[in-house]
Amino acid sequence: MNLQPSDFAQIKRAVEAALLASSEPLAVTELRRLFDEDHGAEIIRRVLEDLQGDWSERGVELVNVASGWRFQVRPDFQQRLNKLNPHKPPRYSRAVLETLAIIAYKQPVTRGDIEEIRGVSVSANILKVLEARGWIDVVGHKESPGRPALFSTTRSFLDDLGLRSLSELPSLEDLGTLIESGDVEASSAFIEGSVEQEASTPDEAMAVAGLAEESGAPATEAIEQASARS
Repeated sequence: MNLQPSDFAQIKRAVEAALLASSEPLAVTELRRLFDEDHGAEIIRRVLEDLQGDWSERGVELVNVASGWRFQVRPDFQQRLNKLNPHKPPRYSRAVLETLAIIAYKQPVTRGDIEEIRGVSVSANILKVLEARGWIDVVGHKESPGRPALFSTTRSFLDDLGLRSLSELPSLEDLGTLIESGDVEASSAFIEGSVEQEASTPDEAMAVAGLAEESGAPATEAIEQASARS
């Protein structure tokens, strides 16, 4: 469909307004519902690309994440904005981070799979923390005795880390090891009853500390930034 420049501008303003007003990412299919006339996914994508260019030199950027498109503060300014709201995001224990990484890279996995990789038992509180955060969910049950639950990461997990798909997770070879950092120790008030602080032996478990954004930020920073944004 050939659009007049004025029509394109009208669509662009409507899409921009919808994205600015929404507290959640909006998919192309949702944005198409803004209009009585079906402009097609290609036109909406062109509008989104145009908007990205318009906002490229501002403190806020338009990004595409797993659930759709959203405006967000550029990482360069997040630290400044945190001064307006000094609330500190929760710091996650080594056990929580290791469990999250194993699920992210090996999904779907059972609790037994996680314990086999970590070499220690997994407290039910660890999985509850990740489920409550909206980062993992039960996606089925394994056809084995007891039919244990299978865990996978969610779209919210990708959204909070600013990723569109699991393929954008850094490769295991590129990940650093930050588990020994005291920064990731969670308080007993945050993860009640969690006593799993043992060092893991398998390389996959150690990968948790490298959960990072494409910029190379360490896992702890990426997860804390995600917590601060949400």
